[in-house]
Amino acid sequence: MIPGTAATMIPSSEDAKIYQTNYIKNSRAIGLLWSIFTILFAILNVVIFAQPYWIGDGMDTPQTGYFGLFHYCIGNEQSRDFVCQGTFTEFAAIPSTAFKAASFFVGTSMVLVLSCMGCFILFFFCSTHTVYKICGWMQLGSGICLVLGCMIYPDGWDSKEVQSMCGEQTDKYSIGACSVRWAYILAIVGILDALILSFLAFVLGNRQDNLMAEELLAESKAEGGIA
Repeated sequence: MIPGTAATMIPSSEDAKIYQTNYIKNSRAIGLLWSIFTILFAILNVVIFAQPYWIGDGMDTPQTGYFGLFHYCIGNEQSRDFVCQGTFTEFAAIPSTAFKAASFFVGTSMVLVLSCMGCFILFFFCSTHTVYKICGWMQLGSGICLVLGCMIYPDGWDSKEVQSMCGEQTDKYSIGACSVRWAYILAIVGILDALILSFLAFVLGNRQDNLMAEELLAESKAEGGIA
C-alpha cells in the first residue's frame, strides 16, 4: 500500500453521493429542456391547426387561393379579393369528409399537447417519474393524431372546392397544379417533435425510477449497517 493513498481516496459512500448529485443535476437540466421544447411544440401545434396554409395555388392554377384544415380562401374572378369560408365551429360546412377527419385528429393532437402542459403543475403534487410518463403518453398520442391528420388530409383533394382552385386533374392524393404550403410541412415536423419529446419523457421517467431505486437501496444498506 502506497503511503498517503488511503487519505486521498474518496470513500465509496461519498463517491456514490457525488454521482447521485450529478445524476440529479443532469436529469433536471434535461427535464428543463424537455419542458421548454414541449411548450414550443404546443405553440407549433396551435399554428398548424389554425393556419389555412396547408395547400395553395401555383403558377398554372385556374384560381388563386389556399386551403387549411377547415378554413379556405379562393380568389374572386372579378376582383383581387379572396372569398373565405369555413370555421371549426361550423363543422358540417367543411367541404370534405377527409378534411373533417383531419381537422378532428389535428385538433385532438393540439388538445393533448396543451393538456400535457397543464400536467406540469402535477410536478408539485405527484412523483416526478409518474408525471413524465403521463406526459410521454400524451405526446405520443399527439404525434399519432398528427400522423393520421397528415395522412387523411390529401384524401379530400378531390372535393369540388379544391378542384376549382387546383384544376380538374386534381384527385385524392394528387394535388394537381397546386402546391403544399408551410403549415403542412410544419405538421410533418411536428410529428418528429412529438415522437422525440415522448421518447425523452419516457427516458426521464425511467431515470427517475432508477434514482428512487438507488435511494431506497442506499437507505436499506444504511439501516442494515446501523442494526
